[in-house]
Amino acid sequence: MNRSSFLMLGLVLGFLSFSTTCFGQTTTGDSQTLQALLLRQDLQTTTIAAQKAQILIYRLQGQEAAVARASQRLDDARDKLARIQDERKHVSSDAKQTEDFISNTENPATQRKELEDRVRQLKTRLELLESEEQQRQTREIEAEQQLRAEEVRLERPA
Repeated sequence: MNRSSFLMLGLVLGFLSFSTTCFGQTTTGDSQTLQALLLRQDLQTTTIAAQKAQILIYRLQGQEAAVARASQRLDDARDKLARIQDERKHVSSDAKQTEDFISNTENPATQRKELEDRVRQLKTRLELLESEEQQRQTREIEAEQQLRAEEVRLERPA
C-alpha cells in the first residue's frame, strides 16, 4: 500500500500544483484581458474625440473661407463703387467745362450745336452713372452686412 499511497499522494500534489499554476495564469490572464479592454475603451474614446476635433476644424476652415469670400466681395464692391464715382466726377467735370466753353466763347452755329450735343450726351451718361453708383452703394452695403454675418458665425462657438 505504500506504493499506492505514494502514487495517490503524487497525483494529489501534481493536481494541486497544476491547479495553482492554472489558477495563477487565469488570474494573470483575466488581468491582462481587463487591461486590454480598458486600453481599447481609452482608444475608442480618444478616436471619437479626435474625430470630433477634426469635424470642428473642418467647420472652422469652412467658415473662415466664407468670411474670406465675403471680405473679397466687399472689396470688389468698394473698388467698383470707387471706379464709378471717379468716372462720374470726370464726366461731370467734362460737362461743366463744355458748358463753360459754350457760354464763354463765340462759336459758329455748327460748332455750338456739336458742343451742345456733347453736353447732352455727357449729362445722359452722368445720369446713368449716378444710377449705377446708387446700385453699387446698395451692393456695398449688402456685402458689408454679409461680411458681418459671416464674422458673427465664425466667432460663435459651434
